[in-house]
Amino acid sequence: MKTLCTHRPERGFTLIEVMIVVAVIGILSAIALPAYTDYIIRGRIPEATANLATKQVKMEQWFQDNKNYYATGTTSTCAIGASDTTSSKYFSFSCVVSSTAATYTVTATGTGSMNGFVYTVTQDGSKATPGVPAKWTSSTNCWITKKGGVC
Repeated sequence: MKTLCTHRPERGFTLIEVMIVVAVIGILSAIALPAYTDYIIRGRIPEATANLATKQVKMEQWFQDNKNYYATGTTSTCAIGASDTTSSKYFSFSCVVSSTAATYTVTATGTGSMNGFVYTVTQDGSKATPGVPAKWTSSTNCWITKKGGVC
């Protein structure tokens, strides 16, 4: 004689199990997304600092040959000139020479997603981060590369 009623186990997930998985994913996302965003920002900062260091070297090479930081034939244009102050993907660069042609400041200003960051270097090698976005700390004596004022 055959049994008419056979019990097969139900397949699938309960609502509680699905809600727990969604909650775990939400918590992980809340932690991971800000960390990832900071990581991306920290990865873009070397574009500014490397270009500033390169421009500083060019200015010093110019000074060795010309005994001032002005471009040839001018008394107001930085020696690295307009052709060398072009923007990179995330920063625009500018240079200001003092009226005595004895000092200069090269500045990298953040654009787009790096808006708010400002890095500078001077003729004596002084590095500064005068501008940073909220939750970052500025510095008058180094290039900030991480939140909390880490140089």
